[in-house]
Amino acid sequence: MKTKRIIILGAAGRDFHNFNTVYRDNPAYEVVAFTATQIPDIAGRKYPAQLAGKMYPKGIPIYSEEEVPVLINKYDVDEAVFAYSDVSFEHVMSLGAIVNACGADFKMLGARDTMLVSSKPVVAICAARTGSGKSQTTRRVCNILQSYGLKVVAVRHPMPYGDLVKQTCQRFAKLSDLDKHKCTIEEREEYEPHINNGVIVYAGVDYEKILREAEKEADVIIWDGGNNDLPFYDPDIYITVVDPHRPGHELTYYPGRTNLLLADVVVINKIDTAPIEGINTVRESVRYFNPEAIIVEAASPISVDKPELIGGKRVLVVEDGPTLTHGEMTYGAGVVAANKYGASELVDPRPYTVASITATYEKYPNIGTLLPAMGYGPKQVKDLELTINRTKADSVVIATPIDLRRLVKINKPTVRVGYELQEIGQPDLDTVIRRLMLQAGSPKTAAKGKKRGKK
Repeated sequence: MKTKRIIILGAAGRDFHNFNTVYRDNPAYEVVAFTATQIPDIAGRKYPAQLAGKMYPKGIPIYSEEEVPVLINKYDVDEAVFAYSDVSFEHVMSLGAIVNACGADFKMLGARDTMLVSSKPVVAICAARTGSGKSQTTRRVCNILQSYGLKVVAVRHPMPYGDLVKQTCQRFAKLSDLDKHKCTIEEREEYEPHINNGVIVYAGVDYEKILREAEKEADVIIWDGGNNDLPFYDPDIYITVVDPHRPGHELTYYPGRTNLLLADVVVINKIDTAPIEGINTVRESVRYFNPEAIIVEAASPISVDKPELIGGKRVLVVEDGPTLTHGEMTYGAGVVAANKYGASELVDPRPYTVASITATYEKYPNIGTLLPAMGYGPKQVKDLELTINRTKADSVVIATPIDLRRLVKINKPTVRVGYELQEIGQPDLDTVIRRLMLQAGSPKTAAKGKKRGKK
């Protein structure tokens, strides 16, 4: 039987996991290349031989996604496997059309083949879109489980943008670990709040190895999803967060709709700021496409430490980067805070951007008068700092999950915006988690092996 020649279309996350779980050491396939998009400076590298297995002593090259037609011809590719998240159905099938036109099959791996089974209970928090509110939902779930006296360990969706071998399996228990592992701004935004709440975080590249290490010290494992990707671990409780500010997106983005279909619990977030029409649209989507799911409605109320630096001021708003780029949002918590506390103007940073920040606006032109907190490496962090300091504003509204001032020196007064999940009415997450855990058995001995994909 002919060995199938594969390219994996990814963005330094799901692509590596799909390779590790399905293709590594599998003689039925030869993965000739990865392609990369979304994340800067990934193309041109290799998936290293140390991680690729015995079949790939030279590693596997990573190319830009733009080279897909050339690669299919060059390597006589049989299948192109789509393996990244938070993209429209149109985007997925446009790429599929290119692959098919070049003579190769187009494939997307499902939950059954890519979810690893844990010996410990797993609670997964996923979303329909980036920026729906996974982070605050995950923190809320961790707090609930900790209140039961359980040791909670969070495993975060991959963000391996540095030395992949060194990032194979990373453990973060204290803030100094962030410096030790040379974390990007995006990584810090996800890890730091957990560490501050007493939750150990694992992340990296090899999620089988990561899972077995996390199991050694956890009563319950939290899958802390990224973008709107599917969980890498088979969950006992599957929570999906949807965003009524983007009604309809829960049905038209990949793989967010899959998360909606698989969810045990759907959190409709931001009902305090979303229009009633958006809330109703999302609620009806959930009821129609996943009528068995439990719906929890929630708000993400904001708080600021220095409102006097917003009222009547010309402010530069710095928002969470992926929410504006991958998530395609044109506003976030910072804009809500600026409007709530009476800013006289949101200053447009685009005339003041430099280097990689300028390139970000060129790639994502709909961001508008906001500044995404991009920081995938030291050079980009410096570009972000220069952009902030060049922008002519009275103050800077920082709406990132971490205190950005610890990483960049800002030459203006700054305001920090915070937000936490707050359930509205019943059922709330505490009630739901208790009920589902009782159905599964004791949280320390819950039976495993559901393997999603039955709906």
